[in-house]
Amino acid sequence: MLPLTVQLRASVYLPVLKKPSSSENSRSADIVPLKDGIKALLKAYRLQGKLNEVLVVSSWERIMGKAVALKTQEVYISQSKLFVRLSSAPLKHELVMAKTRVMELINAEVGEQVIKEVVFL
Repeated sequence: MLPLTVQLRASVYLPVLKKPSSSENSRSADIVPLKDGIKALLKAYRLQGKLNEVLVVSSWERIMGKAVALKTQEVYISQSKLFVRLSSAPLKHELVMAKTRVMELINAEVGEQVIKEVVFL
């Protein structure tokens, strides 16, 4: 006898159709794109904010340029504030005057508002 058929009287075979399994245990229900899986993981463990902060610190040179990066001693974030320690007083004065523009550039790089204030030390 064939595995997916039912035998009736008079030897007529009718196919038995299986319903697609929609249970959560099925393998096809568990398939998600890698991008969505990583986003879900970051959300579940509440790591997206910290990842954005690390992205800001690591891309400081690319955002501000090599000249500013050479005069930068330290960059860190605490409570949505970006702290930048500079070794040049004239550069510090120049960046204090352009504080909002620096904040806009950084937030545009990340794609969301990570930094709410910039403090130059």
